[in-house]
Amino acid sequence: MDRFTSMAVFVKAVELGSFRAAGDALHMSSQFVGKHVQALEQHLGMQLLHRTTRRQSLTDFGREYVERAQLILAELEQAEQLAAHARSVPTGRLRINAPVSFGIHSLAPLLPNYMKTHSQVEVELTTSNRAVDLVEDGYDAVFRVGVLQDSGLIARTLAPYRLVACASPGYLQAHRAPLVTPWDLQQHECLGFAHTELRTHWGFDGPAGRVVVPVHSRLVADHGEPLIHAAVAGLGIILQPLDAVQHALRDGRLIPVLPDYAVPSRPLHLVYAPDRRVTPKLRSFIDFAVENFAAT
Repeated sequence: MDRFTSMAVFVKAVELGSFRAAGDALHMSSQFVGKHVQALEQHLGMQLLHRTTRRQSLTDFGREYVERAQLILAELEQAEQLAAHARSVPTGRLRINAPVSFGIHSLAPLLPNYMKTHSQVEVELTTSNRAVDLVEDGYDAVFRVGVLQDSGLIARTLAPYRLVACASPGYLQAHRAPLVTPWDLQQHECLGFAHTELRTHWGFDGPAGRVVVPVHSRLVADHGEPLIHAAVAGLGIILQPLDAVQHALRDGRLIPVLPDYAVPSRPLHLVYAPDRRVTPKLRSFIDFAVENFAAT
């Protein structure tokens, strides 16, 4: 018999005064309660109860043992409550990875709200425009922009990532070449984004459908921030996430170009490993991501 079970049965019998009362409380027969007590005595090599035809009473050892057993069972109950609490309350370190522009301009402004709501979660956020291996690199969840490869990971679809083509007023004044259709971009400086097709080709949706135009880039960067600074300084046209350039658009440092053509949005997903037991911290972050970046 399990030692802790026998200990718990013995303590219950002592607390309630009889094997029958303990059996009723534990939903077992009084005979089975007796077997548990006998098994415990055999394990200890000591007698716990004086038995007569009329009554049972604790031995001196039994009296001391039951006091210690009550403390042990109370500690065990507290430990199990701690485990149950950990299973239900988000806690621990949460490792997240996101593309640089999305991480800085979209995720970072909202992340404090998540951390205020879940005060026992520690967040480690890294940003990178290179693909990371979620499992090997030890991430709990990763945001990915673009078409997903078949990786065996679970993906939650979020709102498409919106891009916008824009340039500074100074650039547009200095470069008088036409800028009416995407094909006119071949006569302009287009600041390229490394690691994606946006380095050499830009796509637009117009009246005649999808148009993909090869572009020339004197400046290529793997982060959006250098390209935005260069565009504001008048070095060329950029194709960047709306969240990253919205402040510059709002104050007039940048101006949208090609208003008759829409830049196709890029898919955005939150991916995580296919674990059947999603931890509370990961579940809370998935809910946060869906709430704030949900597809509409």
